[in-house]
Amino acid sequence: MSKKNAFVGFLLLGIGAYFLLRQLRVPLFVDFYSWPTLLIIIGAALLLHAYLAKDHKNLFAGYTLLGLGIHFHGLSHYTFWTNSWGAYPLLVGAALLLAALKTKKGYVWAILLLALGIFAIAAPNQPAWFGWFDRTAGIISDFWPVLLILAGAYLLFRKK
Repeated sequence: MSKKNAFVGFLLLGIGAYFLLRQLRVPLFVDFYSWPTLLIIIGAALLLHAYLAKDHKNLFAGYTLLGLGIHFHGLSHYTFWTNSWGAYPLLVGAALLLAALKTKKGYVWAILLLALGIFAIAAPNQPAWFGWFDRTAGIISDFWPVLLILAGAYLLFRKK
C-alpha cells in the first residue's frame, strides 16, 4: 500500500462513514451532521496517515484541521465555548507543539502562540493595543476563504 493511497483510503472511510450515519439518521450523531465534522474527518485522516506511514510532515496540518473542526463544532453546540480570537493562536500553537514532539522542530513558535492564545482568552483586562488583534481577527474571519484559496494556490504553484 502506497503512502498516498493510505491517506485517500482513510479519507474515503471517514467521509463514507459520515454520510452513511447521516443517511441512517443515527440519533447519537445528529449534532455531527455539519461541515465542522468534515474538518475533523480530514484532520483525523491526515493524523492516521502520518502516524501509520511514519510520514510526520502532515502532523501539523492534521492537528490544525482536527482542532479547527472541534473548535467550530464547539462554537455551534456549546454555550461555554470561547469565541475569542485567542482560540486560533492557541489551536495553532497546540498543533505545532504536538507536531514538534515528533519532528523535534517548532517548539519556540508553539510556545509563543500558546502563550498568546492563553493570554488573549484568560486575561481579564487586555492592553489597549490588543484591539488591533480583535479588528484583524474580524477581517480574517470575514475573508478566511480567500486565505484558503491563496494558500492552496501557493502550494500548487510554488517552485520546489
